[in-house]
Amino acid sequence: MQRRAWLIEAGRLTALAASGCVGGALARPLDGPYPFSLGVASGDPLPDGVILWTRVLHDPLRAEATAPIAYQLRWEVAADQNFRRVVAKGSVTALPEMGHSVHVDVRGLAPDRWYWYRFMLGDAVSPVARTRTAPPPEQLSPAMKLAVASCQHWEFGYYTAHRYLAEAAPDLVAFVGDYIYEWGPYRLSHAASKEDGEESTTLAEYRARYAQYKSDPLLQGAHHVAPWIVTWDDHEVVNDYANDRDYVLDPDFLARRAAAYQAFYEHMPIRLQLPANHNFAHTRIERSIDWGQLARFHILDDRQYRSWQVCPKPGHGGSNSATLKACPAFLDPARTMLGNVQEDWFAASLASSRARWNIITQQTLMAQSNQLPAKDGEGRFWTDGWDGYPVARKRLLETVARSRASNPLVLSGDVHTFYATELRPDFFRPAGADNPVVATEFVGTSITSSSRPQARTQQYVDMNPHLKYGRSDRRGYMLLTVRPQAVDTLFLGLDDVHKADSAQRTLASFQVQDGRPAIIRT
Repeated sequence: MQRRAWLIEAGRLTALAASGCVGGALARPLDGPYPFSLGVASGDPLPDGVILWTRVLHDPLRAEATAPIAYQLRWEVAADQNFRRVVAKGSVTALPEMGHSVHVDVRGLAPDRWYWYRFMLGDAVSPVARTRTAPPPEQLSPAMKLAVASCQHWEFGYYTAHRYLAEAAPDLVAFVGDYIYEWGPYRLSHAASKEDGEESTTLAEYRARYAQYKSDPLLQGAHHVAPWIVTWDDHEVVNDYANDRDYVLDPDFLARRAAAYQAFYEHMPIRLQLPANHNFAHTRIERSIDWGQLARFHILDDRQYRSWQVCPKPGHGGSNSATLKACPAFLDPARTMLGNVQEDWFAASLASSRARWNIITQQTLMAQSNQLPAKDGEGRFWTDGWDGYPVARKRLLETVARSRASNPLVLSGDVHTFYATELRPDFFRPAGADNPVVATEFVGTSITSSSRPQARTQQYVDMNPHLKYGRSDRRGYMLLTVRPQAVDTLFLGLDDVHKADSAQRTLASFQVQDGRPAIIRT
């Protein structure tokens, strides 16, 4: 069958197989197209609740196939996969103004346990998915399995990594940005294409891009096994944007950004305080998620409030590579990556944390990656990452050290490369009593997006002693086991992202021990 028809039929069969009794009547075959073509998802777990998400869309590539009317959905949460013990249920309205997406903030659940959930629209039943609640605040769990992913450009390969991620059965998935890319041809096949790509600029176009990506059954499957916590990076809007400026200096960029932010919310299982009048021009997504006393996730936004990149190419915004000597603006103390309000929030989140592990969940490589051999404080740096904001980075790491929060651990993405790093305030000086390692960092490669040759990455590792490992020639994800005494991290990569049946291999493994911010290769 064509892939679109296969998706619709697979969704219909999955729903019928899992439906059981709905509203006292056996679910019947549908007369029309299946409305849950994008699957379901859950996220932002609390000890007593979780966000449930779906979107009514009958055809992933034709939004007009779904009538522009309100749909009344029913939802159920059960303590068993067969829905014999339904513990919560209700109804929710899918409005055309929100792309027929819904977010149900289910409360009253028991802490630290698995649940199953589904949505219904008429006779149609969504896929049944699994979610879970966080442990209670006083509990120090013996272990948590965490998957970390990012950067899944549609036509750059198959989402095979998501199949392996789902098979790993994590307790939680952290996605740290570039869930979609704003450009590329609209189609359901992942095969490479020479078609000119359309670029998303309007709400309808961003919705279509999310629908294309979320139509993939392997990505849906990764959503169906566990709750997710998400943040965004640049490609959810446009490459290398900073605050209110994009590469072409579009005077109407804020309208485009608002459309992209709304589409992000409409497609993510995220708990947000919706802006007044659903105006998404400014949408705060920084937040903390607690996993009992084992971990606190400090989820950051390094795009919306950052200062513009320094020394851009003439007539443009966005990234560049420049030396400190030629671009003294690098060291301007007024420049910020997070914005003053978010910096204050982050400091307070660290100071109030009682967790054993403080997991800073953010977008891009935090460790310095000098493109030249370090000499007398000189270097050449990419301006879009933390290297473009060295004073802000030092301020953040000093805040981490000053907070005395237990075991800070940074999780990053964006650069399509596995890195294991050690973070200290001054990367030009060796670690010591006056320049201590204050945190460790693990950076995941991309799900599909391409990267530089491995030989170049190894040059960066060799020139930057705090980069303990780097691997850019494989696509994949990270799998962490968080325990009170240590965090064990696997870098898992595909042999070939262009093969749907590619094998997966462990490329490297590391451990960080309680009370010791240092990388141990295992």
